Parts: sequence; C-alpha cells; structure tokens
Amino acid sequence: MTVIGLDDTDSRDRGMCTTYVADSVARRLAAAGAAVERVLLVRCNPAVEYKTRGNAALAVHTDADASTAADVASKVVEAAAETADDRTNPGVVVGDGRPGAVPDQVVEFSRVAVTDHHTRENARRVAEAATYRLETWKNGRGVIGALAALGAWAAFDEWTYEHIAYRSPDRWGTARDVDGDSVFAAADAAYPSVWDTVDRGNGETVCVPRTPGPVLYGVRGDDPSECRAAAARIEGEAVDRARTFLTNQGTDAHLLDGDVPNAADGRSYRLDGTVASSPDSREGGHVFFGLADGSSRIRCVAFEPTKRFREHVRRLRVGDEVTVCGEVAAGTLKLEKFAVRGLCRVEAVTPTCPDCGRTMESAGSGQGYRCRDCGTAADGRVQRPLERTLQVGWYEVPPRARRHVAKPLVRGGFDAPVHPER
Repeated sequence: MTVIGLDDTDSRDRGMCTTYVADSVARRLAAAGAAVERVLLVRCNPAVEYKTRGNAALAVHTDADASTAADVASKVVEAAAETADDRTNPGVVVGDGRPGAVPDQVVEFSRVAVTDHHTRENARRVAEAATYRLETWKNGRGVIGALAALGAWAAFDEWTYEHIAYRSPDRWGTARDVDGDSVFAAADAAYPSVWDTVDRGNGETVCVPRTPGPVLYGVRGDDPSECRAAAARIEGEAVDRARTFLTNQGTDAHLLDGDVPNAADGRSYRLDGTVASSPDSREGGHVFFGLADGSSRIRCVAFEPTKRFREHVRRLRVGDEVTVCGEVAAGTLKLEKFAVRGLCRVEAVTPTCPDCGRTMESAGSGQGYRCRDCGTAADGRVQRPLERTLQVGWYEVPPRARRHVAKPLVRGGFDAPVHPER
C-alpha cells in the first residue's frame, strides 16, 4: 500500500478545493489500474494562522507503488493548485506501507497537527526520517497538512463521512443552482444520522458553500449510505462527479482538556469553571462573560453569527458551574458549546421591610440596611430564589456557525443531557 498526503492547493479568493484535487488524484490512479481503498478528509487545528476556512488536508490510500503515486499526485497538484495566490503553498508527501503502520513520530505529528502547531522544518524532518517522498511548491507550507493527513489513519479512531458533489468546471465561479426546499426535505428525511445539512432556525442550507470553487454541496453524517441517499434527494444543477470521504469532522478532535490558568492562544480547549461575571451584550451583538477557575479568569464570547446560541449564554448567572469549549485567541475563548454543570438557584438582594414592604436602603458602610419609613433594620443582603429557564446539560452553536471539526450534540456520547440545534 501507499499513502499520499496533500494540502494547501486552494484559495479563498480564486477557488479550487483540496478535496477536488484529492479526488482527481484518486481518479487518475484508478484510470491507470490502481485500486483506491479510501480517501481521508482531515481537519487540522482550526486556530492556525495560515489556513483557508476549513483547514483541510487530504490523504489517498492506494495499492499503486510509491513512485507512481508520487508522480500522479505531483502532476495533478501542479495543474490544479491555485499557486497564483500568495497564500497557497502546496505540499505532497508520499509514504510506502500500510496507512495504519506509519512510524510513531508520524502518528504523533498528526495528532499535534489537529490540536497544536507545527513548523515546515519539523514536517520536513519527520517526513525525511520516515524516508517519505516530498514535493512542494513555493514556500511549501502545505507539507505540514500533507504529512498530518498521511498519518491520520493511525492517529485517530473516530471517523465520520462527507459525500461531496462537484460542479461542472464551466460553472465554477457562478451562482449555485440548488433547490433549497429539496435540501431541507433531504435533511429531514436523514436526520439524525445525517447532520449539519441545514440550519432550520435560520432557514439556511449549510451544506451549500458560498465560496468560489468546484463544490456544489457536501452532506455529512455517521453513515455513508445515508449521506449518499440524502445527496440523491437534492435537486439542482447537474453533478459533474462525487466522492464520499472519511473524515474527522464532527468529532471534537481539536479540543484539549485543559484548565483556565494554562489555556494558551491558538489552541482549542474544554475548560471547567464558574461564571464570574454576568453576560454582557456589546456593540455588534457579541456576548461576553468571565469564567473563573480558582483565582484565574478567562473571558468567553459568543459572537453575533452564533445567533440564537447567544440567548442560552445570556441566561447564565454568576455562580453557575460550567464547562466551555472553543478556541482561545487574544486571551478570549470563542464559544463552540458549553455544558451547564450546576445552576445557581438563589440570588442576593436588598431586603424589603417586613412592615411596609418597601425596599430598604443602606444604613452606611458595614451597617446593614434600614427602612427609612418604619425604622426596621437588616444586617445585610438576603437570599431570594432565582427563577431559571436554563437547564443542566450541553448547549451548542447552530449548524450555520459550527466548525467542521466540532462535534454536534446530536451525535451523542456527551456526559450530560444535550439540547441539540438543528
């Protein structure tokens, strides 16, 4: 067996898609008589600086010999990659051997690529130590993702699927013709084994991209046949070709179990703590609150594009015990989901006079409260039951705001009740 890893062939402005390039490599190999066992779509750390929207790298598992595989992959990338974009720096790495039997240092490299950061120099060092074939263009930054994709099959145990349909090349860059009603009907028929196809709350077809490039739509789920069946129900322009990828999407593979004092920028975490400051809605519609872990604090934010998710965040109260998940940037955690572990059920309020029912006033620093009419006194603030509409369990951003690698609650396996978004 031979494994081909490739990355960084697309452009935010000019289009292309590395999944399309990988599919082209697989088709070229198959046309030459080689068997393709699978194609992996691997989402790397979503917090890295140099990435396109999804930070995807691809791997092709084939029985072609390494020399043939490297030659085919290099020719396809050379022809298809959008290297006119300054940010596009492709890389191809080819390894001889079973995809599940790569060296330990390659396995570790793949795991770190999804949760942390690598340099091009480190990628080259690891690839050369494994005697892999390398081909790079321009500064070769794509070698990082390419090597990560090559080792991913051995590095990760949890996989989902995405069935991607591609447009005819003559339609790239034009408006996509996809019938929205058929997408919603397909999503309803396949849910919950197929997820994040649409955002019902916002009326959006999440599976249809808005960027230039060859993808018509991508249907994600836990069952490949269900993904293909859902795709077959979608009406619109003709599909030029399609492929079902194995992927780490929807697995939370990017999240590190951490703590507030040690949470570092450029990584994504699960953090436990207590709400330390009330949610604060700011200009632009973003909602912030403080999370405390002992004497350490971190700011958390639900950005405006998370829409209705912000209502759950606004219902948090000081003293609530929570687990938060998301990327840390500039000392702020960008919320992807959170779990309510314990709700504060009382609040401290100014006492009322038992005789007249009026709210008491402060009697001075450290002197408690006094009713100015009746003269009655109280030593301090009193506890009042707090009505809560928030429930214990997990809350998440809606599908329109979900990161590719983030795990939807509907997939299950969480440690508390879930409140999924559809």
